Amino acid sequence: MASAAAAGMLLIALLAHSIWTYSSINQLEKTDAAIVLGAAVWGDQPSPVLRERLHHAIWLYQQGYVEHLIFTGGTGELQAYAEAEVARNYALAHQVPEDAIQIETKSTITEENLQYALDIAHAHGWKSFTIVSDPLHMKRSMMMAEDMGMKAFASPTPTTVYRSWRTTLPFFAREIFFTAGYILTKPFR
Repeated sequence: MASAAAAGMLLIALLAHSIWTYSSINQLEKTDAAIVLGAAVWGDQPSPVLRERLHHAIWLYQQGYVEHLIFTGGTGELQAYAEAEVARNYALAHQVPEDAIQIETKSTITEENLQYALDIAHAHGWKSFTIVSDPLHMKRSMMMAEDMGMKAFASPTPTTVYRSWRTTLPFFAREIFFTAGYILTKPFR
């Protein structure tokens, strides 16, 4: 029993190390589109988490790393606006042309963000992608993108609202939990 617990703790430690080290990988490659993973909105404005993702995606577009932006995210409980709609409006206000933006407003989880964005990409003939999210969210997001057969590159936000250990640890623990869950359920998908 003790050896099983030790083995479990070792696996969690290895997973945590993998998530932490992956968070610093930034693959600045030219791609057809950036897929910006959704995050909460506050009314008709992006939350600080989503705003950081949007700043980075807009920068990627302005620097010529991506040709299009796909904003993802539906409407959560008590939200009047979908995450992707708020993201589109924010990008338009920051001089991204409307024809460079696509949105999907049905997703509620990361896997759906990626799947619905991939559906949009297929309709437009786009084949390569830059995934934009928070650094600690990148490992799980990229695992999902790979499992979907996407030619994808990681580009985490260079800034994040998770700056102190008090805010970083809960997010990190959440990612360890959800990444472990994704790995464990993969054979049943």
